[in-house]
Amino acid sequence: MPELPEVETTCRGIAPHVTGVQITELIIRRHDLRQRVTESITELSGHMIMGVSRRSKYLLLGIDDGSTILIHLGMSGSLRVIDPADDWKKHDHVGISLRNGKQLRFHDPRRFGLVLRLMVENPLDHDLLKGLGPEPLEDGFTVTQFRAACAKRGIPIKLVIMDAKVVVGVGNIYASEALFRAGIRPGTLANRISKARLEKLVGAIREVLAAAINEGGTTLRDFLNSDGKPGYFKQRLFVYDRKGEPCRTCGTSIRHEVLGQRATYWCPICQR
Repeated sequence: MPELPEVETTCRGIAPHVTGVQITELIIRRHDLRQRVTESITELSGHMIMGVSRRSKYLLLGIDDGSTILIHLGMSGSLRVIDPADDWKKHDHVGISLRNGKQLRFHDPRRFGLVLRLMVENPLDHDLLKGLGPEPLEDGFTVTQFRAACAKRGIPIKLVIMDAKVVVGVGNIYASEALFRAGIRPGTLANRISKARLEKLVGAIREVLAAAINEGGTTLRDFLNSDGKPGYFKQRLFVYDRKGEPCRTCGTSIRHEVLGQRATYWCPICQR
């Protein structure tokens, strides 16, 4: 599943191609995504895209009529900036043709993604966005706020940092990697972790996400950057998807278990 770094990479990748550009046509080839793509989105032909932003794993295209196109990549989605004449692939579902001769095309084999037109004045007030926690790379994600959230939860810390109401965008891969950097086992109960260790974890979350964005996201089977090239962060992973392989720090075999129905990896020596 594309995580925050992949979505941020996509946001930065498409922004120069679509910002300040008029929409000439909206093509819907399949309506039945996670939520139905409604015909009202085609009314945006002739309007201009004013900017592209990200909130959690959602992409927001601001339109000059005050509405917003919300895009979620789901489990397997991607966006490509291409020539409108390019052949449509089997799982290309929505195309946004632009006055500059390019097209933003949404590809989603599993159809768990979203392409919605939001009519609210402030898109952050929409039901999908209003209950989200702070962005991990912004000032709102503090040790004080994080510690208060952990104090109320007697559940594994990995599940807490993957809760979008606590902090957004920390998916399975980067949760595992951040916990390794912080030296904390993923199954440790959140309300039993000291302030000093939580402070280290906050820093580790920021570091691993910033590093992934800098590298262009993680190479996953279903993810492609906006230019069609895969990300290059996977080669730097220390624990995720490395069951039985030697720890890059101490040489101990990486352990694996399932927490909250998600594969979890850790080093029994480096993480306590």
